[in-house]
Amino acid sequence: MQVVISCLICLLLLYSRQVQARATFAILHVQPAPADTEENALFADEDVLHFKLAFNYQELQKDRDEEREYHKAAITYTDKSGAAVQVDLKVMVRGNRRRDPAVCKFPPLMLNFSRKDTSHSIFEKENKLKLVTHCIGDEYVIREYLVYKLYNIVNEKSFRVRLCQVEYVDMQGKRKPETRYAFLIEDEKEMAKRYQAKIIPEAHVIRMDQTDAYAMAKLAVFQYMIGNTEWSVPYRHNIKIITADTAVIPVAIPYDFDYAGIVSAPYATPPPELGIRTVRQRLYRGYHFPDITYREVINFYNIHQADIYKVYTDAILLDKKYQKQTLSYLDDFYETLNNPKAFRNAIVRAGQQNQKSYVVVKGLEEVN
Repeated sequence: MQVVISCLICLLLLYSRQVQARATFAILHVQPAPADTEENALFADEDVLHFKLAFNYQELQKDRDEEREYHKAAITYTDKSGAAVQVDLKVMVRGNRRRDPAVCKFPPLMLNFSRKDTSHSIFEKENKLKLVTHCIGDEYVIREYLVYKLYNIVNEKSFRVRLCQVEYVDMQGKRKPETRYAFLIEDEKEMAKRYQAKIIPEAHVIRMDQTDAYAMAKLAVFQYMIGNTEWSVPYRHNIKIITADTAVIPVAIPYDFDYAGIVSAPYATPPPELGIRTVRQRLYRGYHFPDITYREVINFYNIHQADIYKVYTDAILLDKKYQKQTLSYLDDFYETLNNPKAFRNAIVRAGQQNQKSYVVVKGLEEVN
């Protein structure tokens, strides 16, 4: 009888949270995007995309301040028929930490297309695309790219990515061309449109417990799995929130994983407020969820364990030493996941504490 009552209480708590989320979100009046089921060839293809990106190298490299400009550029690639295709565009340095020349020798870029110039090209219908570049080395590009592929397993509502091999060409001819790995990230509006949804503006404060509970729990446990604390739902820090309409509970979607322990970028250090020594040290940053939700999440990750490991065992571009370390890192996660005592200490109790008193990282505005 006590077990039945406990389960009923869990279900009532879950229902009340969902009702509260609907009531809170109903005031936002976000209209759904029109349906668009046409497949985007750019992200539907898993093959490495090869292209040349030409721009004024010196001019772009110097433009890394807060106020930055777009610079003329051109992309050239060979289509499936063997014909050369050129697309004119503009590029701008983007990012926060990686924009710093002391961190990245080559910064991440924003590619800005004009739709009239992309007709009949692989970039048709694209407007703006983020390009994650080699920064300090190709290996970290591959590592972060694979984290996006991991989250594609966790939730179909996620950013799609395309691995690229880019030949950077200086329009002034002052530098030799350099070929490096990079990856493209799907535009956030296009991502939302795939689910007939829109991005909720950052001005509308949304807490973790006002989003879809199951999706949020999977996301929070995912961030724990990869050793990432560099995210926040209410502050929209490396998080986008989408919804189809005012009657549907919103879903949080993560991005930007270079600070994750599973990536281990040399410049990645945890905020001192969190009390962990390295980004490899896992720390749960999610809220508390009902036991029934935790059981569903544990079940999900166990069902998809082989798929998660396969992302790394099938990655031929990975260094073998890193591959072995990463599989061991995932082993540690699954040991915690399937040990009731360890799971309660690392996840459940941490979530309960987070819900009572969340540690706010310096630099994020406090939300009332």
